[in-house]
Amino acid sequence: MRADRLVALLLLLQNRGRMTAPELAAELEVSVRTVYRDIEALGASGVPVCADRGPAGGYRLMDGYRTRLTGLTGAEADALFFAGAPGPAKDLGLGAVLATARLKLTAALPEGLAARAQRVQECFHLDAPGWFREGEEVPYLEAVARAVWEQRVLRAHYRRWRGEVRRELHPLGLVLKGGIWYLVARADGDVRTYRVSRFLDVEVTTQGFERPDGFDLAASWDHSSRRLEGALLQGTARLRVSPRGLRLLPMLFGAVGVRAVEGAGPPGPDGWAEAVLEVETTAVAVGDLLRLGTEAEVLGPPPLREAVAGTVAELAGRYGGGAGPAAADAP
Repeated sequence: MRADRLVALLLLLQNRGRMTAPELAAELEVSVRTVYRDIEALGASGVPVCADRGPAGGYRLMDGYRTRLTGLTGAEADALFFAGAPGPAKDLGLGAVLATARLKLTAALPEGLAARAQRVQECFHLDAPGWFREGEEVPYLEAVARAVWEQRVLRAHYRRWRGEVRRELHPLGLVLKGGIWYLVARADGDVRTYRVSRFLDVEVTTQGFERPDGFDLAASWDHSSRRLEGALLQGTARLRVSPRGLRLLPMLFGAVGVRAVEGAGPPGPDGWAEAVLEVETTAVAVGDLLRLGTEAEVLGPPPLREAVAGTVAELAGRYGGGAGPAAADAP
């Protein structure tokens, strides 16, 4: 581990020039004291590290010195697939490996291409989680990822909506969707999807397994996603929507909202138009449609319209009496 860190430190100085001990510590995610020890170790091994004192000081390599320690290890080469997603790489326990791989790659590039790669890094950033959502706690993600990579049977304690279960899984792949990690695995002969944050405990066994012939993770995920969408979207709602409501539909309902807007009828004299929106059960649809507020009216089907009207009437009764109990008791 220290050898990898020393290589990373050396490549940082080569790629970026003069850096202070605190800057190096932040990049390597170690203490400043550790940086001092590593600088001494580099010097003792014959690397010409120069220390410049003063406000503009720091550590740098002697002019003209360049290392050729730019060969990638297997783990570093694997980690490069996450070069555009440092957050997920860190979740998988590949953060330090990815950082070293990127430094080696930059050091191996000709000067012009290295500057171009740095420019790309400065201009583009991937932030996987959705807005206003904190990343989920996934304490077993690294163990699950190891089981996937090594093709090891995984014994798991999992929390479902209907209760807790224990499963013996053949982990086939991991998917990051909207900032949420999912495991695709075989269980009892079927390919199923598990939300990684719901694992209560996992054990990576020494027992291996064979992947199904021709299994395609991306195709499997696409198929299961479409199947889930088909199972959830059990009906449609006929709406009368304002111009602002039409703009809100894709924002609030994603692809379903886009389809509703694309299929909407021509606007009337007041600008409102009729649209058909795919919805889940009536209970779920009521809450979803109320997010449109006064920008939409549910025209049908009658049970859904009645359910929305009943909820609106209950809310009106609750808020129509003025201040609530807490406010009424205030002096």
